[in-house]
Amino acid sequence: MRNKFDEQLAVLSAEMIKMGSLCELAISNAIGGLLDHDEKRLAVAVDTDQEIDEKEREIETLCLKLLLQQQPVAKDLRIISSALKMISDLERIGDQAADIAEIAGFFKGSDAVNHTHLQCMAKSASLMVTRAIRSFVEKDLELARRVRDEDDVVDGHFTEIKTEIVGLIREGAASAELSLDLLMIAKYLERIADHAVNLAEWVEFSITGIHISEEWQ
Repeated sequence: MRNKFDEQLAVLSAEMIKMGSLCELAISNAIGGLLDHDEKRLAVAVDTDQEIDEKEREIETLCLKLLLQQQPVAKDLRIISSALKMISDLERIGDQAADIAEIAGFFKGSDAVNHTHLQCMAKSASLMVTRAIRSFVEKDLELARRVRDEDDVVDGHFTEIKTEIVGLIREGAASAELSLDLLMIAKYLERIADHAVNLAEWVEFSITGIHISEEWQ
């Protein structure tokens, strides 16, 4: 019985990797489509969000089956409950990547975006998601904690981008409307990083049984 349960937990890990990869793909296509003015990549980002939604439902069903059909011990329960929390954050990451792709459609013919650190910010946020999922699968507490620390890097990029946007407005290189859109895209990337931190915190809970919110009480 335990062997069967362990096999299903392995399936859960594989499905989490797939969902994380879809999030990375959505972010990459949203930002790549923005920088290259590539409508096809932007469309892929939006379509990928739908795949992420489907994957969330599949994992949720798998987790419920594990809870109902097996007899998980305390550590198993932490893993399954953490996965259920994590897929909610991954689903929001997909939504935000799709939101970026939709806003990016307004930048056709404008190179204002190329004068910002958006690409660096996107890479940092995407890497946080990748590492958070890896830490879950590998049960790597140290890696999960590093993800939390990496949020400072993304916040730093956000501050740089705000300064760059002010400069673009002063130079007349971007309209007020496009500048606001750039700021909104940066804000979505910041939120993606925040969701990656949430992922890492649930990984820590799955390993230690303590959520960071409890440490602060």
